[in-house]
Amino acid sequence: MILRIFKGTGPGVISLIIVTLIVFWTSAFLNPQIPAAFNYEAIPMPLYGFLKQITGNNPLVGVIFSFSMVSLMAFLLVNFNTTVFFINERTFFPALVYILFSGLFPQYQLLNPVLPASVFLMLAIRRIMDGYLKPETAYSFFDAGILISTGSLFYANLIWFGLLVIIGIAMLRTGNLTEIAISILGLLTPYLLAFGLYYVIGKDMAALLSLIGNNLLDKSAGYQFSKLTIVALISAGIFILVSIAFLFMLMNTKKIKSRKTFSLLIWVFLISIGIYIVLPSVSVEIVWLISIPVSYFLAHYFVFVKMKLVPEIFFTVMLVLILLIQIWYLK
Repeated sequence: MILRIFKGTGPGVISLIIVTLIVFWTSAFLNPQIPAAFNYEAIPMPLYGFLKQITGNNPLVGVIFSFSMVSLMAFLLVNFNTTVFFINERTFFPALVYILFSGLFPQYQLLNPVLPASVFLMLAIRRIMDGYLKPETAYSFFDAGILISTGSLFYANLIWFGLLVIIGIAMLRTGNLTEIAISILGLLTPYLLAFGLYYVIGKDMAALLSLIGNNLLDKSAGYQFSKLTIVALISAGIFILVSIAFLFMLMNTKKIKSRKTFSLLIWVFLISIGIYIVLPSVSVEIVWLISIPVSYFLAHYFVFVKMKLVPEIFFTVMLVLILLIQIWYLK
């Protein structure tokens, strides 16, 4: 019943999604917190450090900024499908799923570098797909490289998604070395500008290099998972695996561009999981990045699965568990 309500595309559904967003961020507004001593807080990347200065490290201002970033992400997720139409149906489910996952870790519903970085990643994914069937050299890969690299000046580990640009070229093009070269140049450009600026204003470039290395490789503070969060994560993991399996079952029925878009999103998912497992500097803040492809996998599942009861149970369980996490956080 709940799932059926969200399947519409009218103004009422938009209003309901906005209400859901507000509900899942109520605890953050009622109980704004100062960020914990994560690496990216103690030694922030240049753009995140600048953002912290602008907000004055005010917890409520940080919550407002992060809330606005989630709202923007919800819009971008829906707009990307509307533009490329790879799910093959107009739906607001990607925004809804992203909002739900934004409530999994209330401790991260505050000022953090991953949310602005996720916006840059989303824009980069769009630019990569703009290179599909371009007859000449596609400079969209250069743009995607710049976007990912700029986002990494908020959250350093976003730089690993530079692999996505090379993967995109391999998937969408015919081995154009020029496009590979300009994509690498795009990845380097923001860092060349950052080091150049440090040199011009007389700041220590060695300190910047050390800061980047610490953000990429130093061990991040651990996260204490509550039993309720563990249950929610296990449930979410099962739902995600089911949605990916369902996607693979239907992949050959889709148009070529839709297949390539989903393939790119699968790579986003794999890179996210990979850096979480391998890198000590990555913790559960990666949820903001993993939620991008997951939002589309689950949206595709909810739109096209023919069974009614199972997806309804999936959705309701996830909704209730995250609501309980939010309520428990307020205690």
